Amino acid sequence: MPPGRLLLALGVVFGAVLAAQEPPPQEPPEEDESLIEKEYTFNPLQAAKEVQIGNFYLKKRSYKAAAARYREAIKWNEGFAEAWRRLGEAQEKLKDGKGARESYKKYLELEPNGKHAAQIRKKLEGKS
Repeated sequence: MPPGRLLLALGVVFGAVLAAQEPPPQEPPEEDESLIEKEYTFNPLQAAKEVQIGNFYLKKRSYKAAAARYREAIKWNEGFAEAWRRLGEAQEKLKDGKGARESYKKYLELEPNGKHAAQIRKKLEGKS
C-alpha cells in the first residue's frame, strides 16, 4: 500500500476511535431563566420577602399575584404560618373556598393558639 493511502487509512481508523470516545453533546444551558425549575431549600428570609410582596399585591387587590407570592413563600418555608393564613385570604378573595379552607387548616395546624386562630376558626365554622 502506498504511504499516502496508509496514512489516510490510519487517519480514518484513528478518527473513528476518537469519535467513539467523545462524550455526547450536551444541551446548551437554558437562556430563559423563568423556564429553569427552581430548587427550594429552607430559606425563611426569602419566605418573609415573598410574604411582604404578597401583602403589597393583596393591598392593590391583585389577588392572583398575591396568592402566587404566598405560594412561593411556602415553598421556601413550609412551616410559615403567616404565609398559609395570607394565602387563605387571597384564595377567599379569588372565590376559591376549598383552597382557602385548606390553607386556613394548615395555618391552624401550625399556629393553633396564634393571634388569628380564633378568627380563622370562625371562618372555617361558617364554611363547613
